[in-house]
Amino acid sequence: MPNPTRLRDSTQIELPCRSLEGIQDDLEAEHTVTVVQPEGQQCRIIGSPIEIKAASNFLSRHGVTLP
Repeated sequence: MPNPTRLRDSTQIELPCRSLEGIQDDLEAEHTVTVVQPEGQQCRIIGSPIEIKAASNFLSRHGVTLP
């Protein structure tokens, strides 16, 4: 049985919402992910492990530092 924490880490990225300013539309257009913006300061990018890896690379190319 997979470890829930490891599974969650491979299917989502959590970061400050301000990190996505100006690139969120491009991120969602290029990758099959969902960006959840709760009322707090943190956003979650949710997708399959393959899409999360690609989204992580996309964010890195755009200067977003991941926690």
